[in-house]
Amino acid sequence: MDRQLRQRIRFTHPAHFLALGFGSGLASFLPGTFGTLAAIPLYWLLSDLALIWYVLVAIISSVAGIWICGRTAIDMGVHDHSAIVWDEVAGFLITMIAVPLNMTNIVAGFILFRLFDILKPWPISYLDKHVHGGFGIMADDVLAGVFAMLSMHGLLYLGWLG
Repeated sequence: MDRQLRQRIRFTHPAHFLALGFGSGLASFLPGTFGTLAAIPLYWLLSDLALIWYVLVAIISSVAGIWICGRTAIDMGVHDHSAIVWDEVAGFLITMIAVPLNMTNIVAGFILFRLFDILKPWPISYLDKHVHGGFGIMADDVLAGVFAMLSMHGLLYLGWLG
């Protein structure tokens, strides 16, 4: 990220801090991957919640992400800058809905979410290209999270994950 853009970001601003994935989005390469990695400890902390509360947190993270990412994009003057990774955090939380906590599942969820986020099969690619603003920043990653979650539950059902 160039110096001029860095000057528009204030880590004391809650939207900026969250949009940049607690700073993980500032990684010089693969910021989306680092943003997803930053979501893992958050998932770990939330995994003891009753399912209804976990789902509520995932929904709130996604809905709040519309404002968080939109506000930060406006302040940066760049739509969906690669440093904005709250969408990856929310997407990973969605991926892991009702998934038992263990390292194998975390790795599988991470890989599946990143695959859907990077490859962007239809309709994820459509949302990525045609929907803008904070909603557009969040929409493709939320859908990637849903696809990854469905894949995770398919693998759990087949007994390939535990």
